[in-house]
Amino acid sequence: MARQPIVSVLGHVDHGKTTLLDSVRGTKVAARESGGITQHIGATEVPLQVIMDVCKDIAGKKHFKVPGLLFIDTPGHHSFTTLRARGGALADLAVLVIDINEGFRPQTIESLNILKRYKTPFVVAANKIDMIPGWRKHPKAAFGASFVEQTEGARDELDRRLYELVGKLFEQGFTAERYDKVADFTTTLAVVPVSAKFGEGIPDLLLMLVGLAQKFLESQLETGEGPGEGTILEVKEEKGLGPTLNAIIFDGVISKGDTVVLGGMPRPIVTKVKALLKPKPLDEIRDPQDRFDSVKKVVAAAGIKISASGLEGAMAGAPIRVATRDTLDEIVAKVEAESSIQVATQEEGILVKADAIGSLEALAFECKASDIPIRFARVGPVSRRDVVEAATILNPLHKVMFTFNVPVLPDAKEELLKNPDVKIIENDVIYRLIEDYQKWLEERLRQLEEERRQQLVFPGKILVLGEYVFNISKPAIFGVRILAGKLRAGDSLLKDDGRVVGRVKSIQDKKASLKEAKMGAEVAVAMDGITFGRQVKGDDVLYVEMPEADARALSRLELTMDEKEALDKVCEIKRKEDPFWGM
Repeated sequence: MARQPIVSVLGHVDHGKTTLLDSVRGTKVAARESGGITQHIGATEVPLQVIMDVCKDIAGKKHFKVPGLLFIDTPGHHSFTTLRARGGALADLAVLVIDINEGFRPQTIESLNILKRYKTPFVVAANKIDMIPGWRKHPKAAFGASFVEQTEGARDELDRRLYELVGKLFEQGFTAERYDKVADFTTTLAVVPVSAKFGEGIPDLLLMLVGLAQKFLESQLETGEGPGEGTILEVKEEKGLGPTLNAIIFDGVISKGDTVVLGGMPRPIVTKVKALLKPKPLDEIRDPQDRFDSVKKVVAAAGIKISASGLEGAMAGAPIRVATRDTLDEIVAKVEAESSIQVATQEEGILVKADAIGSLEALAFECKASDIPIRFARVGPVSRRDVVEAATILNPLHKVMFTFNVPVLPDAKEELLKNPDVKIIENDVIYRLIEDYQKWLEERLRQLEEERRQQLVFPGKILVLGEYVFNISKPAIFGVRILAGKLRAGDSLLKDDGRVVGRVKSIQDKKASLKEAKMGAEVAVAMDGITFGRQVKGDDVLYVEMPEADARALSRLELTMDEKEALDKVCEIKRKEDPFWGM
């Protein structure tokens, strides 16, 4: 018995993968995706009869044995490499969606690499032909019928863009041609021009997939009655059922009452299937529009919802396997090995929490690409333990937790109030977490530098204003102008001969006390232990005295030209006695 082939849909973000499937099944999943971007793998069955109805104008008398197609809609951004790789690994066929107007993007090349790695046969859907200047839309029409109705200019422009696409594919090692000009599909990659938005070319694409599956994959689509194997797509709470699993069964058979082993935290879960719920044909398992049908058994390949007890710790992205009494121990060991999280961690780094193994590994991939080290990566909601661990990290730039599609538990929120320096960055689009972190990092670095500056004695160059003397001594109060850097209350001042004059007791401006005065300011200072006219006179130039360690630290900070001038002068004064001072 032939099973339906699993077709993975891959490509760059926003190039129209989910919209293409919406066109096939008559749904609007793309509009409901967070940020318009697919975050998890989804599955849709398209029966052969539906395909033949769509393709009736071009199918002729062709007869097919395959029962239909099971589409896997995979995330599109390059951070989803792991999820896409799983999609590629499961797939018998693939559709690589490329925006014919944008052409190749980084994720297009990455998708091609995945297809090469798994040796998955595929076709290219050259999408958005409706955006070609002068193109006349023919909703749901076959490409050939629409093409002959176009102006010569629109046809020429389409051919030009297809030629560019074929050239790029050749650079990646593929000989490609428009599908209706291909003589040998074993040596030439077929490119099908489509408009996912209006359904143009969709009949041609579906017929191509069914035809290729029957011609080249017939032997590998044979399925037996062996134990079912699959992948958990999502753990989802359903009213009246509690936690359920959305899964793809890609081999064998799963039946109501079967013992199944599935990946979970902290170890594999062994349970029995209470119910198997199957979405209606053309419905999307992630986001169904209609009620599920209850079935006694499911034969691969299929998208299925599984109801069973003890699913609370199940992990999305983990395997699910049917086991017998004789094979249980062996299956548990296999599932445990396959469920391990493949994320490289370091002693120093940020923390990562996500809702699925695939999301976690995808986020780790993105972090690695952006040189962001990870201390730990875990599946599940943010707990008090996570916040406590983040608070113990010494590097303030790593007291950060990325959270993707997971809640922050109440006890964690309480712990966050006690540790305000722990930052949680949450977003339901993975690559935006990195963007948000980079913005936060920039601001945090600025804050840390400001805090560090506040702790250091800062350079300053001060001119004494002899015409503003308010008290000669006990304390001496007189006017000064800040020529460079800054002056703070508590700073000691020295002359260019190296003698320390005394300490600034306070700073005032129009009877208001100031903590500091910056370059250009004219203020009054009060100093104990000196007499104006002796230690200090009008037109004297004084410098802020500073510890040598502060001078070294300041030399590594980004200083303004006037601050650097003041620091260089202090170093020059000090090096008259110690040639290596401040180095």
